[in-house]
Amino acid sequence: MRHWLRTVGSYGVEPHDTPAAVRAWRRLQWPLFAALLLLIPAFYLELVGLATALLIARCMYLFVGLTCIGILGHMLSKSRRPSRFMRRNALDAALGLAALASVAGGRVPWSAVEWAWKLFFMAALALRIVLALRAFFVPHRLLVLLGIGAAILALAGAGFYWLEPGVHSYADGLWLAFESSATVGYGDVAPTTPASRVFAVFVVLLGYGLLSLTFASIAALFVGEEEKQLRRDMHRDIKRVESEVSAMREEVQMLRELLMRDLSRHHQERQGVQH
Repeated sequence: MRHWLRTVGSYGVEPHDTPAAVRAWRRLQWPLFAALLLLIPAFYLELVGLATALLIARCMYLFVGLTCIGILGHMLSKSRRPSRFMRRNALDAALGLAALASVAGGRVPWSAVEWAWKLFFMAALALRIVLALRAFFVPHRLLVLLGIGAAILALAGAGFYWLEPGVHSYADGLWLAFESSATVGYGDVAPTTPASRVFAVFVVLLGYGLLSLTFASIAALFVGEEEKQLRRDMHRDIKRVESEVSAMREEVQMLRELLMRDLSRHHQERQGVQH
């Protein structure tokens, strides 16, 4: 049965697509992902509310939207089955279109409808990030996951230092980012502004995701070691059984040869008696 996340649509090209499409996707998938990540600072630049920040955010939205359309359009020209490619990557197409729509976004404070739209937009982006990181859900990439977690913690600390008035140093921002991502909630520092609270929501979601992947990878690492030991034990047992079977075959062959010699001697003796 197909995994339900495949219906979301962020799965690149099929392995048996044209060689040109496969090569193009290997070259363009990470630039596309990097462009989509620009939606995060664009969102918070909008929340700042200043005219300059809003202009920068709109330029970033325009860049992301045009990049998504350009890359996906290029892939459609390379793919053997364009409609299937679009179904597999509908989430990227939707994010690109949403980025273009956000160019005409209004100033803060947003209405309830605009807030719902923006939060749904960012939730879709968070899902896209999780889908991009699913390839690292293997034991030998645990260090990569830890590195990504450290980078997100550093960026989240900077985000809280920028957005939260109660955070007076980058160290306090890191501490608040750790509290949020680990869902500890000591209460000594807490988000107080709408911007920092929305930021905390996404930090918590990313923290849940990365912690789950990290702990699952650690568990898979131990399970993998146990499986390796089990395979070694099975290989040793199979070798022992093979040696025992080989020895039994040799013994059976020796007994057969002895029996054949006894039968031959007995037959010769009977012939001698008859003569």
